[in-house]
Parts: sequence; C-alpha cells; structure tokens
Amino acid sequence: MTTWNIDPAHTTLGFSARHMMITTVKGRFGELEGTVTMDDGDPARSSAEVTIRPSSIDTRNEQRDKHLRSADFLDVENHPIITFQSTGIQGNPASPGDSFVLQGDLTIRGATRPVTLEATYEGEGKDPWGGTRRSFGATGKIDRREFGLTWNQALETGGVLVSNEVKIDIDVQLVGEG
Repeated sequence: MTTWNIDPAHTTLGFSARHMMITTVKGRFGELEGTVTMDDGDPARSSAEVTIRPSSIDTRNEQRDKHLRSADFLDVENHPIITFQSTGIQGNPASPGDSFVLQGDLTIRGATRPVTLEATYEGEGKDPWGGTRRSFGATGKIDRREFGLTWNQALETGGVLVSNEVKIDIDVQLVGEG
C-alpha cells in the first residue's frame, strides 16, 4: 500500500449545470485536499478521501458564486466542507488509459449519498524534485436535490432556472513516494 496526496495546484474539480435549460454553466472548487491509498496488487483494496471547501466555488461570476455559497444552495456558513469517501473500486487501472469505476459517499450540506465516477488512469512520472506523480480523470453526475440543494425558479416558458442534474469533471494529480 502506498499513500498519495492530492496536489491541489495540478488538480481541477469542475462541475456544470444547465441554466434556463438552454446554456451550460461551468464552475470549479479551488480549495481541496485529500489522500489516495493504493494497493497496486489488489486495486479493490485502494481508497480515496477528499475534503472540498465549498466557499472556494468559482463560476466566473461573483454574484452567482455568492448565491451558490448562500443557504439557498451550499450554505457554506453552516456546512464549510464537502467530503468524498470511496467505498469501492471496480477494475484494474494498471496502465495509462485503463478505465475503472470509483464508488463512494459524497456529503454535501450534511446529506450523504452514494456516487459513481467513471475514471481513467492517465499515467505516472517522476517530477524534478524526486517525487512520483500519478494522474487520473473522472466524470459523474448527481441530482443536487438529493443533497438538499432544492432552490429553483420556474420559467414562464416552461422548465426551471437551474437544472437538477449536475455533472462532475475531475482531473487529479497525486504526489507520493510511489
């Protein structure tokens, strides 16, 4: 077993949702940390833990970000962290390009729900400082209502202002002794 730390400077935790049912709005969380414990001989024994600061949300619009931090959405004052704890890995990400499934529990606003991420092992390399780095990509989706994010506004033309489905897009770089 080896333990790897998430390199937040080289990791992107992005998301997207539909606005007015016609446009996709993308954002990211800028502050996160976590560890991944890997068992290369038995990947099913590997695990991941991630902590995200929802106050670091960035959609390139301060007014929208302020609303997303409010009690209408993430309620960062009362729920200052989002967590992910893996519960299972299916597949063997041994070579770059290998796909696998990462399952885990995501907690937002105190509500914990299972999520499934389709993941890909992107590769490994030595950095200039003597460390080893590994990279992974992952995608998934959640229904924000399952986490208490129910604020919305009906549109006169039908539909709602914010989609209930939120897509997740992750590129993570890990640092370890590997």
